[in-house]
Amino acid sequence: MIEGLRRWARRHTEQSRYSPIGIAFHWTMAALVIFQLGWGWYAGLVAAGGNKLLAYQIHGDVGLLILVLAVLRLAWRTIIPGPVNDADTQGWQTKIAYVTHYIFYLCFFGLPLSGWAMWSALGPNAPLAVGGIVPWPALPFDRLPTGLQWAIMDYAEDVHHLLILLLTALVPLHAAAALKHHFWDRHDVLRGMLPEIPDAKQPGRGKRHAPRPIGSPQA
Repeated sequence: MIEGLRRWARRHTEQSRYSPIGIAFHWTMAALVIFQLGWGWYAGLVAAGGNKLLAYQIHGDVGLLILVLAVLRLAWRTIIPGPVNDADTQGWQTKIAYVTHYIFYLCFFGLPLSGWAMWSALGPNAPLAVGGIVPWPALPFDRLPTGLQWAIMDYAEDVHHLLILLLTALVPLHAAAALKHHFWDRHDVLRGMLPEIPDAKQPGRGKRHAPRPIGSPQA
């Protein structure tokens, strides 16, 4: 089965494109991350009470969905490697891209896990659910001394806030780098992560563009 998936994915990666499943993972998680950043900011502004707890519960449900998708996406990337594209030969830029990729995964895992710890340390709350559908248990922090629960809460909150700042900086930088590769360098990075648009001259293959030679002016 795995080998069959790899053969299917190679039909896309050989054209410097991600597989449709890889593309779906990327854009679904991108939309959820942007929602979470906005909704988390909104939840922090809501007055204390039932509405605030509900806002944070929604935030937690979506965060758990991101955690599950991150696990599935990492498993998919382990089985199905991404394509080699024009930007993979850019030296230090390629190294920065790989580091950014790892930091994104750190945020994808660290934010939901720290949020889960915070929710569990608060004491009895409404139960969480992945995407608001699949029930998700709280961590057994209710059995710990109250002082230790508050210490866990403070530590998890610090980690959560640090990763939020990191993710808030990474998202626009990642988007700017993708646009720079597409419009300035004329690399195929962004094209490979978008749904394929057939070329009029080659209906079975998306349009390609040649990378801009290093040192040449932008066309």
